[in-house]
Amino acid sequence: MSGLKNDSLAQLIRRGGIYYEVGGNDRAEFMSDFIGRLTALPPEKKQALFLAVMEREALMSTGIEKGIALPHPRTPMLEDGEEPFAAIAFPLSPLDWDTSDNSKVHTVFLIVSKSPKQHLGVLSGINVLCGGKDFFSLLSKQAEKEEIIAAIEEAEKNWGENG
Repeated sequence: MSGLKNDSLAQLIRRGGIYYEVGGNDRAEFMSDFIGRLTALPPEKKQALFLAVMEREALMSTGIEKGIALPHPRTPMLEDGEEPFAAIAFPLSPLDWDTSDNSKVHTVFLIVSKSPKQHLGVLSGINVLCGGKDFFSLLSKQAEKEEIIAAIEEAEKNWGENG
């Protein structure tokens, strides 16, 4: 899977974290709670990330199908020395996210990358994962962090063998 050469998707998610019972009645409230919980980002950068993500959402919803959303800033916002990350959050209750199939969002992947190439690689990996029944089932049942990361690592091993 090209675009993930420096960091695997599993490494990016380990760095960013997996968060459960994230509150909020709409995208803005949810993203505020989600970003507020991030440990991979210094506190002084959280407001900038929130604004960048909401600016991107205002252009076009990042909600895709089957209850998945992929919010991200439009342009990379990391500086030298800052590590890219991806994070997963499970809303306390499913959210309206203007998805193409009108599904309520139950899983949110936040992507903060260093370059457009890395961003596209991460998006591609998430799309492949979410297309698999077993991984989608882990998300639907909000499986434990280690179970989700193990499934990503296993998938990435297969990508390496098949790619």
